[in-house]
Amino acid sequence: MSAVLIIKSLEELVKIHEDLLAVSKDKTNTVKEGSIDKLQQLLVKERKLIRLSEQAENARQIEVAEWCQVNRIAAEDATITNILDGVRNKAEQVRMEQAAVRLTEVITKLKQQEQLNQVLISQSMQFVQLSLDLMSPTLKNMNYGVKEGNISSTRSVFDSKA
Repeated sequence: MSAVLIIKSLEELVKIHEDLLAVSKDKTNTVKEGSIDKLQQLLVKERKLIRLSEQAENARQIEVAEWCQVNRIAAEDATITNILDGVRNKAEQVRMEQAAVRLTEVITKLKQQEQLNQVLISQSMQFVQLSLDLMSPTLKNMNYGVKEGNISSTRSVFDSKA
């Protein structure tokens, strides 16, 4: 059995993760702009891509399990290194290695981009909270009532007998 199916599923995962990275970069710009409507649209698109990613990963796992069974490799030893060693066709081996490396690179970039988004959203939330705190009066800031220590006498400065 050739490893073409595994390679195709790896390449599909790369494509999906590249799309996720593009959405993540769009989310960064949208958070900077402050557009909630556009952010919601991006989140819907992201959810769809995540579902596709899960489906592609499940398909990849099945294909790897079948390949390992045919090539008599234990399922627990089904690492990319062991699979690459078991692939006989040199072109397939190179293509699989490139797909695995590319997938790792894209996932790393996606993780970094999502960490940036998390920081930006956290800062936005802090700004909103600060703005709300400044706009909401507190008991200390209220100017109603009598101030302690400044009680003046009820007599006028020009109190005189007529």
